[in-house]
Amino acid sequence: MSQTKMLKVRVTLFCILAGIVLAMTAVVTDHWAVLSPHMEHHNTTCEAAHFGLWRICTKRIPMDDSKTCGPITLPGEKNCSYFRHFNPGESSEIFEFTTQKEYSISAAAIAIFSLGFIILGSLCVLLSLGKKRDYLLRPASMFYAFAGLCILVSVEVMRQSVKRMIDSEDTVWIEYYYSWSFACACAAFVLLFLGGLALLLFSLPRMPQNPWESCMDAEPEH
Repeated sequence: MSQTKMLKVRVTLFCILAGIVLAMTAVVTDHWAVLSPHMEHHNTTCEAAHFGLWRICTKRIPMDDSKTCGPITLPGEKNCSYFRHFNPGESSEIFEFTTQKEYSISAAAIAIFSLGFIILGSLCVLLSLGKKRDYLLRPASMFYAFAGLCILVSVEVMRQSVKRMIDSEDTVWIEYYYSWSFACACAAFVLLFLGGLALLLFSLPRMPQNPWESCMDAEPEH
């Protein structure tokens, strides 16, 4: 591989590494969405909530002069619990009223598939750089692109889950906004998917540029 191509590959891998960090952050944190309740049911305090793939946290915070609940960063009594189907021993009655079990399990499972693709892609990259086997960058690029697609599907499943929460008559929450974990997941999708496609293009052998050339004339791979 030429020096120019190697430089492009390294820049692409750096972008992919940033996407991996963002994906891991999104998966392990619980600030995908923040929910605000109907204010008629509260006086001086209100109970807002934020949740992720694995658990939901509620916080009782004081209301401001405008009679709005929040922001969620205000100090208050916080209570977090893992979703019941992930940890049956913990009390999580609020889950039964705020989200659908199928949505939560699907989003978490797809996110795990994404991490699996990231691990496979990273192993291919390490073998490629360590053994000078440039052809391993091609399967690595596909694994990273698949990981990005899985993150996108997980984001959409969570978005539908939040919408169902707000539309449900069994919940007290009527307002919501997506928080920084959701933004990390969206950014991870962009970096992993586009980075994977770019890595695939940069790792392909040089195509013939003249009619008398063939693919056999391309520079040999290690």
